[in-house]
Amino acid sequence: MSWKDFRKKRWFGIVSNIYVLVLTIFAIWMLFFDTNSLLIHRELRKEINKLEKQQEFLKEEISKDKAIIEKLSDPKELEKFAREQYYLKRKNEEIFLIEYEDSIKPDPDEESN
Repeated sequence: MSWKDFRKKRWFGIVSNIYVLVLTIFAIWMLFFDTNSLLIHRELRKEINKLEKQQEFLKEEISKDKAIIEKLSDPKELEKFAREQYYLKRKNEEIFLIEYEDSIKPDPDEESN
């Protein structure tokens, strides 16, 4: 097949058109090489989705914390929380901690023996 036969093909005429060439080069440039390329937009979209999920998680945590704060505004609930979480006590009061065998964490030194 000679060069003249090759140039007579219909697809060669379309592909060698200057507008098609410029448009193709422009599309390739915008998709891959530009600072606002499709690849960068995809990465930014992933990051936005990740941040939106984190925002939803933090909103849920804030609502949980607000519920706890509302609950602790009652003095009896505050006392109950302090006793359970921090083992606080009143004066002249004794506290006994009861630990069950299955709730005690094993000592790593005893396991190696």
